[in-house]
Amino acid sequence: MSGAALVEVAGLHKRYLAHGPEAVAGIDFSIVEGEIFGLLGPNGAGKTTTIGAITTRVKPSAGLVTVDGFDVARDAVSVKQRIAVIPQRPNLDRSLTAIENLVFHAAYFGEPRRTRRRRAEEMLERMGLEGRADDKVDTYSGGMAQRLMIARALMHEPRLLILDEPTTVLDPQSRLFLWDTMTDLRERGVTLMLTTHDMVEADRLCDRIAVVDHGTIIALDTPRGLRSLLPAERGVEVTVAGAQPLELPGGDGVESVEGRVEEDRWHGRVYGDVTAARLAELVRAADRDLIELRRMEGTLEDVFVHLTGRELR
Repeated sequence: MSGAALVEVAGLHKRYLAHGPEAVAGIDFSIVEGEIFGLLGPNGAGKTTTIGAITTRVKPSAGLVTVDGFDVARDAVSVKQRIAVIPQRPNLDRSLTAIENLVFHAAYFGEPRRTRRRRAEEMLERMGLEGRADDKVDTYSGGMAQRLMIARALMHEPRLLILDEPTTVLDPQSRLFLWDTMTDLRERGVTLMLTTHDMVEADRLCDRIAVVDHGTIIALDTPRGLRSLLPAERGVEVTVAGAQPLELPGGDGVESVEGRVEEDRWHGRVYGDVTAARLAELVRAADRDLIELRRMEGTLEDVFVHLTGRELR
């Protein structure tokens, strides 16, 4: 992606105990303004420590982390004014109403008194919570509480919004609403950083994804670029009428061909880097009997397991 980097992480190391293992063992990446950047990895991979360094909660053992040009170690106050974090578990003040939560947050960040309530009402409307401003947070469902947390995070207009497992406990409707909200925020110029174990979520939302394991980044690319790392999950799939096998042409880039008969149809797969010319050749080979021809691609979950293994952490 082109554009200016809002977040720069260079040579980040963190060791919590003097003679203990490194939680982060040399991480480098940047987050471009206006993108949704995913940080994926197994439990204990170093994601939380990396985010902690960006949000000033964790002091790096070595390396440099900047947000909007400000060093997180030397100017934490300026960094905090430019970021907002939505944690995995709601941390709203449940003794207050929804609008009181927002107004208090705005006051904490120095929003003028005359504009706090107006901005809070705008945020509630944007999050679909209009009419519930004066309700106690205790009466909110999980999805409503999550939307209120986003509204609160946006009260001081952060340049970087960090979401930690934001949809873990949400129902499908709330999850879709949150996905749409994240996409809308990106279009409004907000930069987002997302950690999630939901590979569909990451694939759908993220412009780029860094996969972290054992304290280092083992892959960083677009979702499509990451899928290209799979050894034999690319190719084309063809379905033709009749049980007679179709003679699929071989050639450069084809790793293997397999087929099966099912319900008087023959399904074939050609694995490898199959070009557009090869696709056209398959169509000509299928001719009249062609039912379906599509490109195969492994999922982001396939990539994640391929890179980090199947062992429990």
